[in-house]
Amino acid sequence: MSTQQLALGLLKPRLQALDNFVAGPNGSALAAVRELAAARGPQFLYLWGPEGSGRTHLLTALGTAAGVPAYRGPGGLYAVDDVHRLDQQGQARLFALLNEVRSDPAARLVAAGDAPPAKLALRDDVRTRLAWGLALSLQVLSEQDKADALRAQARQHGARLSSDLIAYMLTHFPRDMRTLAAALEALDAYGLQQRRALTVPLLREWLQVHDSRMPNE
Repeated sequence: MSTQQLALGLLKPRLQALDNFVAGPNGSALAAVRELAAARGPQFLYLWGPEGSGRTHLLTALGTAAGVPAYRGPGGLYAVDDVHRLDQQGQARLFALLNEVRSDPAARLVAAGDAPPAKLALRDDVRTRLAWGLALSLQVLSEQDKADALRAQARQHGARLSSDLIAYMLTHFPRDMRTLAAALEALDAYGLQQRRALTVPLLREWLQVHDSRMPNE
C-alpha cells in the first residue's frame, strides 16, 4: 500500500449533512430533501442515480438506518436507502411501510436506489408504490463541480491555494467529495501549523509525515 493510501486511510471524513452536500447539478434533489426535513413537500420522494451521485449522503443526513424502518405511528420521516438491494423480506417490509405512510397524511418517506422505479428488479407492487410521489435523478459531480467545491471550502477557511493543487488532488486522490474535502481540511490544518500556503509540495510533505507516524507492521 502506498504512502498516499495509508495517509488517506487515516482521514476522518465529515459527517454527511445537508449543509455540506455539494449539490452541483443536484440542486432540485437537495431542495426536495430539505423540504422533507422540515416536514413539508411531497409525501413520497424517490432519488435515483449511480454510485457516487450523493443519494446515500442525502439519506444519511436525514438519519437513515440500515434496512427498512418500522412504522412508528402518526407523523415522522422515513428513509430507505439502496432499495435495489432489498431481498424478498426487505421488499415485503417496504411494501407495508409504503402503505402505512400513505394512510398517514403527516408522514413522509424518501427512498433511494440505482435506477428509476420502473427499472428496479423489485416486486411490481413495490415499484409502483415507489413511483407514487416525486422521483428525481441524481448525477455524479463533474470534475469542475468538485474543483469549485474545494476552492469554496478553501475560501471559507481563508486558505491560500497554489493554482495546481486542486488539479493534483483530483488526479491522484479518490474522487469522492467526502475524501477530497477531508484531505483538504487536514492539509489546511497542517499548512497552518507550518505557516505555509497549500501547495503540491506541502501536500506531498504532509503525506510523508503521516507515513512516518504510522507503526511498522
